[in-house]
Amino acid sequence: MRSFKGLFMLIITNLLVFLTLAISGTILINFVLPAFGIDLRGSVATYQFAWAMVFGFGGAFISLWMSKSMAKRMYKMQQVTDPTTPKERLVYNTVRELSQKAGIKMPEVWVYWDDAPNAFATGPTRNNAMVAVSSGLAMAMSDDELKSVLAHEMGHVDNGDMVATTLLQGLMNTFVYFLAGMIARLVASAGSRDGEMNFMLYFIVNMVLQILFSILASVVVMWHSRHREFKADAYAARAYGAGNMIRALQKIETLSQQSRPAEEQESSILAPKDALATMKIHGTTDGLMALFASHPSTEARINALRKQ
Repeated sequence: MRSFKGLFMLIITNLLVFLTLAISGTILINFVLPAFGIDLRGSVATYQFAWAMVFGFGGAFISLWMSKSMAKRMYKMQQVTDPTTPKERLVYNTVRELSQKAGIKMPEVWVYWDDAPNAFATGPTRNNAMVAVSSGLAMAMSDDELKSVLAHEMGHVDNGDMVATTLLQGLMNTFVYFLAGMIARLVASAGSRDGEMNFMLYFIVNMVLQILFSILASVVVMWHSRHREFKADAYAARAYGAGNMIRALQKIETLSQQSRPAEEQESSILAPKDALATMKIHGTTDGLMALFASHPSTEARINALRKQ
């Protein structure tokens, strides 16, 4: 049920983002920029690149801006403002302590009910973030292990990983849209004597190329994602010791392997089990698919921590 809810929300969100960017892009390129002497309407290539930037960076930053609200809608969450249980106090006080040390505004603290051991951080800026912890993680971890996981997530916040990833995603999106559009235009106009473009052929070629280029672009984005996981692990090691983070990763790996068969039965190609799959503390890599993994293998992360 949560899969279909997430898929429906993703479709609606993308439609709203498309309409917003189409309207704002039209106003920007055709009215606002020309008023300041910047006319991007004369050249087809320049015009297309301007549109690619509007959709590439605009879509990425709108997704970032909506990340907190989307996360809250994906899970049954409860914000912790006045902790009452020992685990709630531990989570809340750890996030507060780490944010004070980093000199940033304390992120919102949320817990959600899910047996899978997970935690994630998101939000548009370092001073407007949230840290969420699943009930499965909170109950499975010892206090020191849980604090290390929270420090890992706070590492993402303090390092500005959300914004950095958004900038990279926006850049990749821009080149995907631009290259796909330019090549599709050339193909759709190639067989025409009068220079008229076959719009149906343009649409088909453009969509196919966007998919292919997006796959290639995701390799770069996922490489950056794996790199930031190592940095967040190092942040946690500095805060509470590498040993605690290693034990936390080992426990999460064991618990994830135990629950994986059930997850695979529930998953579907058309309806992914978890639309927030990149918002996880744990990930797996296997063969060629390692290029598309948002997280390094647990073994690689532990080896890196042992070198701290």
